[in-house]
Amino acid sequence: MKSTYQELDINVIELDVENPRIKMYLEQYNEPTAEGIALALNSSTSDGTTFNSLKESIKVSKGIIHPILVNHQADGRYIVIEGNTRLQIYKDFQYSDPEGPWNTIRCIVYENLSKDDIHSIRLQSHLVGPRDWDPYSKAKYLDQLSNVERLPMETIISMCGGKKNEIIKLINAYTDMTKYYFPKINNIGIDFEHKDFSKYAELQNQSIIQALMTNGYTKEDFTNWVVNKNIDTAQNVRLLPQILKDKSAKQEFLRSNITSAFKKLNITANTNIDLSNASFDELCQTLSTKLKKIGYHEAIEIIHESTESGRNTHALLSALIADIKDILNYEE
Repeated sequence: MKSTYQELDINVIELDVENPRIKMYLEQYNEPTAEGIALALNSSTSDGTTFNSLKESIKVSKGIIHPILVNHQADGRYIVIEGNTRLQIYKDFQYSDPEGPWNTIRCIVYENLSKDDIHSIRLQSHLVGPRDWDPYSKAKYLDQLSNVERLPMETIISMCGGKKNEIIKLINAYTDMTKYYFPKINNIGIDFEHKDFSKYAELQNQSIIQALMTNGYTKEDFTNWVVNKNIDTAQNVRLLPQILKDKSAKQEFLRSNITSAFKKLNITANTNIDLSNASFDELCQTLSTKLKKIGYHEAIEIIHESTESGRNTHALLSALIADIKDILNYEE
């Protein structure tokens, strides 16, 4: 991919309408405005930097440090590949501070890139690179590549550095939201909450789906719980198997939320033991040694949850197993 460093007039550069955050805005409004696009881009990055703090940093520095990436198409148009937010900030400054150095912007310009090359750059920049999109935007783009443009899954996985399980989970979570969540919130007239996407990402764990089926629930029920705030955080989704098996906890969950329901399981921790400074290696070795020494009767209590202690340990181990599986499969 041949490229050159250039200082381009910001008025000849077009925002990337395929950017998931911009695309979602364009789908909602027939007459988009620069201000609306700026709002669509105004979301937190993975390191907590917001649109406004980035804007202030660029203002103080009198420009950007890292050039934006631009594709110079065969028809002569310049389209942003990576750097929509920074370009929009320059456009804002050009309006509010016309005497400032905002008429041109540093760019790495590629010549007439293919679609696959553009996808590769976007994925490197925002799925495995330092400027992460939020999980929903990642999933929306991956769904676009897989189910609309029909890009082979092997190609997508390769572009993302081999993160097969994460990619499939994101696509499936987006599919579930499209099928269940969006029709629900549109029907009752409430706004989409980005944080709800992570709850559907957790739903993709097989233990969660099995727990729903075993207890006679569906993904539609799960969606009702999300919308009604019974599922209060994404992390708590992993507790559903234990919550749904316990009559008292399930009643509290359906009445309130998972955080409140989990207390009904009477799972307590020994507050006299501080393990916060122990390394993962130390924790794993200690737990492994402890499990190897477990007695027959204690194991039966845990398996069948025949005692309060056994039920507590079973719930904690089940949640731990789900976390371990996610870690071990993360790079597949």
